Amino acid sequence: MDHRRSTPVPRRRRRATVLTAGLAAATLVLAGCGGQEGDDGDVTLRFVWWGSDARHQNTQEIIDAFEAEHPHISINGDFGDWDGYWDQLATQTAAADAPDIIQMDELYLREYADRGSLLDLDEVDTSQMDETVVDNGRTEGGLYGVTIGINAFTVLANPDLFEEAGVDMPDDTTWTWGDYRDIAVELSEGLDGAWGAGGFDETGGFQTWVRQQGGHLSDEDGQLGFTAEDAESYFEYLVELLEAGATPSASALAEDQGVGPDQSLTTAGQVAMRAWWSNQSVALSESAGTQLELLRFPSHTGSAEDAMPWYKSSMFLSGSATTDHPEEVQQFIDFFVNSEEAALIDMAERGIPPNNEIRQVVTEELDGAQLVMAEYIDEIEGELGPSEPVPAMGGSAFQQILYRYQDEVLFDRMSPADAAEAMVSEMESEIR
Repeated sequence: MDHRRSTPVPRRRRRATVLTAGLAAATLVLAGCGGQEGDDGDVTLRFVWWGSDARHQNTQEIIDAFEAEHPHISINGDFGDWDGYWDQLATQTAAADAPDIIQMDELYLREYADRGSLLDLDEVDTSQMDETVVDNGRTEGGLYGVTIGINAFTVLANPDLFEEAGVDMPDDTTWTWGDYRDIAVELSEGLDGAWGAGGFDETGGFQTWVRQQGGHLSDEDGQLGFTAEDAESYFEYLVELLEAGATPSASALAEDQGVGPDQSLTTAGQVAMRAWWSNQSVALSESAGTQLELLRFPSHTGSAEDAMPWYKSSMFLSGSATTDHPEEVQQFIDFFVNSEEAALIDMAERGIPPNNEIRQVVTEELDGAQLVMAEYIDEIEGELGPSEPVPAMGGSAFQQILYRYQDEVLFDRMSPADAAEAMVSEMESEIR
């Protein structure tokens, strides 16, 4: 079945405005508060997002398709880069000039929701989404973010380096953390100028570790969801990998942590395994010049279920609590996540669609690295652990805190125990 529309959607394209610093200042002076309604009953909504040029183009096409179905609603889009996006949104929100529709990240969801700045999206249909995916955007107060793409944390493996080292690809349904260490060491020993494993990137590796201990990064009450003992065992494992020769030096790991995917050791073919989010596998495979394999994380028991994977929302759509048009805001968000037309425009650019029925439609249209990613998401569905609670208010600082204490341990400036205690104390002080 051809799910593409047979007749073109009429184009009423307005080029979405890039959020430069000068335009941001002008926006604060000139823009009205939230959406506007004309004398004839027409509604205008403001929508902000960050991302690449491809995302901007896709999003504008989705806006055009929505407007064609809802001619009384117009969407004015503003977009820009991640840098500056959150400062701009905070300024607009403080000035009672928040956009009606907001592309939201999990690190900031609770901060805006707990301040009463977000709309409860109880009219958006989430019946075709897994409960864990829906819960990613829910706090005790309501549903404040609807997932628009799902990812999972994965170990990306370079098959060319495995072949060069004469090492078999592991069975990722049964391997343990001990197996991971041993395979990484064997790879390092068999490779010239490359290592078996890289770092665990962002907070995802740490989250995976503490989930396997029964914890989370944050708990349901918005507090820290792990103990100093959990953090200590994680740091000890990183030291074990480093001292065994499984990974490059502490300085190389720190440098790799601070660059983008295009400049990473994975792209350079200098690590055979490294943790990444599944949606990053597409660009990384292209940059590395080979189809990287997506492997489940190891567990302590050798059971895939005990690896405790979860579907992470790559991003959400949220609505402003101050919008004058909550019904129209939710209509647009519903269209974005439940329309085949919108899904076939965006494909997997924001991750795999969260709507299970729509996901199957999109998967039929994928090939290459995008299809491999989609198949991985489907394969682990039966192994999913509980969803990750929305990060604590103040949790946007956790990643940099984790990086800093991880470096302290790997550079042998602090013991795992001391670093764990200090990290927990500092993270707790960030929670508001």
